[in-house]
Amino acid sequence: MRPSLPILAAAFTLALPFAAFAAGSDDTSAPKPTETTQSCDKGMVWDAKSGKCVNPQSGSLDDETLHGAVREFAYAGQYRHALDALDAIEDQQDDRVATYRGFVARTMGDVEGGMAFYRAALDANPDNLLARSYMGQAFVEQGDTAAARAQLTEIRARGGEGSWAEASLFSAIVRGTTYSY
Repeated sequence: MRPSLPILAAAFTLALPFAAFAAGSDDTSAPKPTETTQSCDKGMVWDAKSGKCVNPQSGSLDDETLHGAVREFAYAGQYRHALDALDAIEDQQDDRVATYRGFVARTMGDVEGGMAFYRAALDANPDNLLARSYMGQAFVEQGDTAAARAQLTEIRARGGEGSWAEASLFSAIVRGTTYSY
């Protein structure tokens, strides 16, 4: 016997805070605060090699460090700093860049621009579960739960069952509220 939708919704909603803070290197768990948002002045990024905060445009940070800073800034609601770090990423064709540009645009009120970035991310990488989750959450915000459910189905079909991307979109569909990371 399969559990009912309300029982599943309650289980996901209760488990979501733990899933969001789960350790992991994938893009689908919430970033852990680092020196970037704990010690550095606004907009600066912690450079582990030099042991100090640096301007993201300094050229001393690799793309992975900058991606981490983008996620951390976005999670902390520092969207302008997230955009500055995004601009410093050398590989602007990386689908994660489009994903976070979409997230920042949508979060700052430009839903249409955000959706265009999500589509670009998915054109580059159809398996980008975070872009699918964010796009689905945008659909929830627009009241289009059928389109949101289609993204949830895609996330599951592409191996994202049990991920933060799946759990957050499922919860958004059930509760009608979305997440800020």
